[in-house]
Amino acid sequence: MLLTIENVLAPEEVRQFRAHLDRASWEDGAATAGSAARQVKHNQQVGALDAVGLQLGEHLLRRLGETPQFVSAALPRRIHPPRFNRYAGGGQYGAHVDAAIMQLPGGQSLRTDLSATLFLAEPDAYEGGELEIEDAYGVQSVKLAAGSLVLYPSTSLHRVTPVTSGARVAAFFWVESLVEDDRARTLLYDLDQSIQELSTTLSAQDPRVLKLMGIYHNLVRRWAVT
Repeated sequence: MLLTIENVLAPEEVRQFRAHLDRASWEDGAATAGSAARQVKHNQQVGALDAVGLQLGEHLLRRLGETPQFVSAALPRRIHPPRFNRYAGGGQYGAHVDAAIMQLPGGQSLRTDLSATLFLAEPDAYEGGELEIEDAYGVQSVKLAAGSLVLYPSTSLHRVTPVTSGARVAAFFWVESLVEDDRARTLLYDLDQSIQELSTTLSAQDPRVLKLMGIYHNLVRRWAVT
């Protein structure tokens, strides 16, 4: 499932993020890539231990927890601390698949089920920089408004096209889901969204709503890995 979620960050939050990032410590993004990805990765990233990046990442995690659509779609078990990148002057990231396992602070590992990019620059602020994601329907090109997020399976081949003018600034992170299988997560998301829609016209105690909620939670029990 490829899903866009609008307005995870409000415009004022985006402005504050950008102001803080202007003071952050940026480094060559290739330094954090694997041997194969290093050859096609040309961008800058905020250092993993940079205080500004850590503070902004914590703020973003709080917002994600307050975003029902994200929680419904990702069913997160663990989230890799958000990082921040910048593409400018022809910067790009060639076709690649994200690593299956990543290390978390403290030594735990995370299985990358979902990848996410939250855009922090408006689409008209830079040329190029589309996130191209290959899925069952072909190549999907994504370039969202600042503050909006795209969530997609980490198994997807994806790339960032060259930024020929301006600067593309974004946050990125990975999610280990309680439900590993993407098809199962998609079914659960569709079911949950249908329940939410029904709840706007029917009472939460309506037997039809209660039955669907029971089915939803029983499916989560069947598929969740804790």
